[in-house]
Amino acid sequence: MTTNILTAENILLQQQVSSKEEAIRLTGKILVERGYVETDYIEKMLEREKLTSTYMGNFVAIPHGTDDAKENVKKSGIVIIQVPDGVDFGGGNIAKLLIGIAGKGDEHLEILSNIAIVCSEEENVMKIVNADSKEEIISLFNGVN
Repeated sequence: MTTNILTAENILLQQQVSSKEEAIRLTGKILVERGYVETDYIEKMLEREKLTSTYMGNFVAIPHGTDDAKENVKKSGIVIIQVPDGVDFGGGNIAKLLIGIAGKGDEHLEILSNIAIVCSEEENVMKIVNADSKEEIISLFNGVN
């Protein structure tokens, strides 16, 4: 992954959220706290979700901002949030894994590519959802070449 931007501090285990909006706000809050985006990015994430769902299948949602939110990105980053009980992203699409991304320039394409490789296998997604440690999750993503 781009210069190993996935670190233990960017992973939240065993979280519970009651709604899609709460899930997106939590993801955005962590991106802000870690210095990847400005606070305004969270509203752009919610705006993006209204345009089209960021639920990707295989229990994965990748909340991110609209195209014009790029100005709110300070540096590329990724956060991963386990939601073992799941959260409804609409239409019965249950997300158990939230992956928040912020991409500077075109780096988001590489980040998304790596996420797609890992998360295309439902087995990998369930390993992440059920992981007991942040290290387990990091090793799954670092195994992507």
